[in-house]
Formats: sequence, C-alpha cells, structure tokens
Amino acid sequence: MADASPRTDISTDDTDEKNERFDRGKSTAMVAYDSSDRSKDKTDQKTLRRLAQNREAARKSRLRKKAYVQQLESSRLKLTQLEQELQRARQQGIFISSSGDQAHSAGGNGAMTFDVEYARWLEEQNRQINELRSAVTAHAGDGELRIIVDGIMAHYDEIFRLKSNAAKNDVFHLLSGMWKTPAERCFMWLGGFRPSELLKLLVNQLEPLTEQQLTGIGNLQQSSQQAEDALSQGMEALQQSLAETLCSGSLGSSGSSGNVANYMGQMAMAMGKLGTLDGFIRQADNLRQQTLQQMNRLLTTRQSARALLAIHDYFSRLRALSSLWLARPRE
Repeated sequence: MADASPRTDISTDDTDEKNERFDRGKSTAMVAYDSSDRSKDKTDQKTLRRLAQNREAARKSRLRKKAYVQQLESSRLKLTQLEQELQRARQQGIFISSSGDQAHSAGGNGAMTFDVEYARWLEEQNRQINELRSAVTAHAGDGELRIIVDGIMAHYDEIFRLKSNAAKNDVFHLLSGMWKTPAERCFMWLGGFRPSELLKLLVNQLEPLTEQQLTGIGNLQQSSQQAEDALSQGMEALQQSLAETLCSGSLGSSGSSGNVANYMGQMAMAMGKLGTLDGFIRQADNLRQQTLQQMNRLLTTRQSARALLAIHDYFSRLRALSSLWLARPRE
C-alpha cells in the first residue's frame, strides 16, 4: 500500500497533463475555426456587396433604358402632333411654328411659306417612293417602272422651282438649312446636297455596272466636283469682298454727317453684293438637277429605280438620326 500511493500520484499527474494538452488543442482548434468563420464571413460579405452592386447597376441600366424609350416615344408623339398641326395649318392656309405658339399668314412670310411647301413636297415624295418600292418588290415591268421614275424626277424639278422662288424672298433661310433636320444640315452645301458625294454613295448601291456606265458616272462625278469647287470659291470670294466692304473706313467712329454718308454707301455696296447670293443657290440647284437627270440617262430603268430608292433612304436615315439625337438621354 505504501508503494501504490506514488503510482497513483503519477497517474493523476499524467491525466492532468493530458487534459491540459487536450484543452490547448481544443482552444487552438476553436481559434482556427473562428478564423475560418471570419474569413468565410468576409468572403460572403464581399459576394453580397458585389451582388448588391450588380443589382443596383442593372436597376439603373433598366431605368436609363426605360427613360430612353420613353423619350423616343415622347418624341414620336411630338412629331405626330406637329404633323397634325401642319396638316390643319395647310387646310387653314397658315403655318404653325414648331413651338406651337405662333401663327403667321403663309403669304406674309417667304420662309414660312417655303417650309409649308417643302413639307407638302416631302409628303408627296414619300408617297411616290412607297409606290416605287412596291413596284420594285413586285418585279413590275420596265414600262410601269419608267412611269413612276419619270414622275419622281419631275417631282425633283418641282422642289428646285420652289427653292428658286424662295431664294428671291429669303436666301439666308435656304442657305442656313433651317428647313432641314440637324443631321441633314451637317452635310449641306449651298442649300442642298453635294452632287459628287451623292454619286459616290450610289456607285456602291448600283452594282453591277457596265464599263460604259462606270466611265460615264466617273466623268459625271468629276465634272460635278469641278463645278462645286468653282461655286465654293465664288462664295468665299463673295464673303471676303463683303468683309472688306463692311470694314472699309473707320469702325466705331462718331456719327458725323460724313461718316453717315460713308456708312450708307458701304451698306448700299454690301446690299448689292448680297443680291448675288440667290444666284449661287440657283446655280447649285441647277447642278443638282442636271446631275440627277444625267444619272437617270446613264442608268437602266431598273437601276434608276434603285438609285432613287437609295437616295430617299439615305436622307430618311439622316432625318431619323436627327430624331434619335434630339431624343437621346442626357445625364
């Protein structure tokens, strides 16, 4: 019994040591587990934040898209309303401005009269083009196509006549292009399109062309470019001459009788030079008209039909681009 007591103490010490090691191991495991939990929690939080950010970005994107669609729809409704107002104005013999708050007698303002006439001309052109498109789609004969093509060519002659009359009343209105959409105005040259640029667009749309047709269109494009350059140089010379006329004498001097006389003389000379502006418009429109007519002679009836459709589609897309630009979201 005396020998058993020390062994019992040793056994108790071993047990305590084992318990202590177990507790330390358990504590270490708990620390590792807590660390793993915290790391997992951080990862989950980052994932949740990322998902929340993605949801928020998607929500904002949907809102922007919805606002854009609403603006497009609003613009379409406004255009429809303006067309209805314009139609009522035609019936009443007046022109209603785009702001809707002014009404003027059509005979009392040359620019507004032309705007009404141009809108009517454009409406008729759309009808003729739809007729031509239907005929081409239905594979109509050359005889039927020729009648429609000749009608559209005659309709182009009508717009050049209208512009010639309008230039006598308000040449600056035609030059500014305010009767066109913003995108169309970017490509305007002397109150209309550049014939040489239009021919470039058409060549790729009318393939295949014969060698004779390619040569003829190439020569027509070159001659149109030369005529455009000559008219552009003439306009630049006119602008330079006007600037020199207006700057002659002393600017900002007192209004003595001599200065008033000089001023009136300068204005008279400037007015005389401005009187040549409508001539530039007529020459540019004459070039456009001749280019269309010569193009029509160079092409077959079916090619002419395709060319007229391509021209109309090009300007229609410019007008559509203007509508989209004006209705774009603004943040």
